[in-house]
Amino acid sequence: MIMSWNTTNKCNMYCKHCYRDSGNEAKMELSTEEGKKLLDEVVKAGFKIMIFSGGEPLMRNDIYELIEYARKIGLRAVLGSNGTLITLEVAKKLKEAGVMGVGISLDSLDCKKHDDFRNHSSGWKKAIEGMKNCKKVKLPFQIHTTVMEWNKDEILDITDFAVSMGAVAHHIFFMVPTGRGKNIEAEALSRGEYEKTLKNIMLKQKEVSIELKPTCAPQFMRIAAENEVKTRFKKGCLAGISYCIISPIGDVQPCAYLNMPIGNVREKPFSEIWKDNLTFKKLRTIDYKGKCGICNYKKACGGCRARATFYNDGDIMAEDNWCLHSIKEERLKGVR
Repeated sequence: MIMSWNTTNKCNMYCKHCYRDSGNEAKMELSTEEGKKLLDEVVKAGFKIMIFSGGEPLMRNDIYELIEYARKIGLRAVLGSNGTLITLEVAKKLKEAGVMGVGISLDSLDCKKHDDFRNHSSGWKKAIEGMKNCKKVKLPFQIHTTVMEWNKDEILDITDFAVSMGAVAHHIFFMVPTGRGKNIEAEALSRGEYEKTLKNIMLKQKEVSIELKPTCAPQFMRIAAENEVKTRFKKGCLAGISYCIISPIGDVQPCAYLNMPIGNVREKPFSEIWKDNLTFKKLRTIDYKGKCGICNYKKACGGCRARATFYNDGDIMAEDNWCLHSIKEERLKGVR
């Protein structure tokens, strides 16, 4: 079970697709003590992995203290960062605090394209330096890439770059139009390119030893099965089932791209929200509508709940109409 905590809204970048609309610190962000209380509740709820993200988590002054506390209470702490603040000293401190791995964003091998997308004049250069610094202290890192229409043709090249840099994984994020992402919806992949790109990634997995993981694209589970690609993953969309996210001010959401606060940890203990919230209970029924509800891959895939919600007037259980899978064809083939 995986928890992501947006520890702060502060960020030294202003990325065009940011779901959190990060930049300035939010009013009334969780304090250090509130953060530790949240971590205790996360353990109580049965979670094992804690992703410290943002904004940019390294802009939070107590981040090392929080990471160390998470480690002490049995959580596997990982960091989601843009990488620009990971100096050699920071990399050492992260490892000493107990971070088990770092995800660093890189959206293009062309520094100008990356920097434009991230609105940071030296974002690409510093992200690469951050990777090298992690490698120097033997802190495992992976590359995170948001795939868009303008960079879709270099995704596999970025995978090769990740291998050459010594990354342990390449996770590819498929944008859902939320936050600032709504402003660039037209730059997201079309349905056809979405399917094609997922297939290319899964076939690439056969060629490389590092882990490739499409995110917010649960159809990769079906495509992996269709192409006999081995993966350690058991479920595509985890929202509300074995994953959720906490905002800087303590709001609980089923996933990062579902801008749907369903409780606040200041008002109710997280473990109780996780156990009792009706939205979570609904998601766990996997009683999806439309083609997602009758698809033989519904347990393995589940459709992207955020994308389904966005394109179906807020219906969290609607079909994910970004999927091109043919139910009729599936039945003819006798897929189980």
